[in-house]
Amino acid sequence: MIYKDFQGLKLSAVGFGMMRLPVGIGGMADVDEEAVEEMVEYALDNGVNYFDTAWGYHDGNSELAAGKYLYVHPRESYYLATKFPGYDTSNFGHVEEIFEEQLNKCETEYFDFYLLHNIYEKNVDFYLDDEKYHTISYLLEQKAKGRIKHLGFSCHGDLDVLERFLDARGADMEFCQLQINYLDWNFQHAKEKVELLNKLDIPVWVMEPLRGGKLASLPEEDMAKLGALRPDTNAIEWAFRFLQSIPGVTMTLSGMSDLEQMKENIAFYGEEKPLSAEEFDTIVGIGDSLVGSDALPCTACRYCTSHCPQELDIPKIIALYNQYTFTGKDDFIAPMAIMALPEDKRPSACLGCRKCEDVCPQQIEISAMMDDFSEKLGLSSFLNTQTIE
Repeated sequence: MIYKDFQGLKLSAVGFGMMRLPVGIGGMADVDEEAVEEMVEYALDNGVNYFDTAWGYHDGNSELAAGKYLYVHPRESYYLATKFPGYDTSNFGHVEEIFEEQLNKCETEYFDFYLLHNIYEKNVDFYLDDEKYHTISYLLEQKAKGRIKHLGFSCHGDLDVLERFLDARGADMEFCQLQINYLDWNFQHAKEKVELLNKLDIPVWVMEPLRGGKLASLPEEDMAKLGALRPDTNAIEWAFRFLQSIPGVTMTLSGMSDLEQMKENIAFYGEEKPLSAEEFDTIVGIGDSLVGSDALPCTACRYCTSHCPQELDIPKIIALYNQYTFTGKDDFIAPMAIMALPEDKRPSACLGCRKCEDVCPQQIEISAMMDDFSEKLGLSSFLNTQTIE
């Protein structure tokens, strides 16, 4: 197992993300405890010492499973991470009771790593309003008491949200967890986010290394390109070797759903095999092509915005539409970002006047996109149906 240094600690370079545990016939809440126990034991026996859970994973049962199967081991033999569920803004104002309940569920007296969960467009103001909600100040108090050893945050927001949060509270944050993979390197601006964190000397934690399984296999023509560079390397290994090539990455979390996935993932971290410049560019190019095949070709020139009577941020909406269209029903990032906008700035506010289309160099049918996006977002209450990473 490769270990990474973090403030004198030796963290396994891959951690057990407990968001996609094996389940029974009852669905996500029906955690298969026997299978989880086997996976926890295998992880510990093979060098994994970082376990990541959260309040909302498996309808709250992930924290219970983490506590039950880690508790029997010496506390110093593993590092446990969980998160304050700020993705649901109704939880603000309840940080103390949630934190105490998490300690009970996880059967522990302290958390090695504790995160502000999913800072994004809709909740960043809640996190930053410490005078009203006391979220960060309370967690810093727990850190001073030793009940939190290291405080950080995860972020699904756009680059400007990350910049704003770091400007305000970056000095209090010890690490940042981001969605990073070769598809999102450009698509979700992961490259720029990593560069910002590196500039601030904030260690990077990785989530969604396989994009929820979308990168576990690739089209034959793409695998042929990769095979010419690294024969006998499968798509999953390429995804992890990509992450091993990014400066600042300390922890990579993999949401493993069965023992075989765990064995394979751990094997990739027996040694580091970072990509060459050519290999890196090739895999990023493949990621870009996977997105670009169906994406609207917006270049963010912003000619459209100067002609919109509603003053909609059309390039941003198009980017979110591309994200939602590519990922499909499992996407929660784009809907969250849209719902964070004032109602008169959402796609549904489009008048269909097509003044934006008259000046679009790419000849995008913007009004049709706005209608389609509005219709798709109206099909479900995404916050109640999607799992937040």
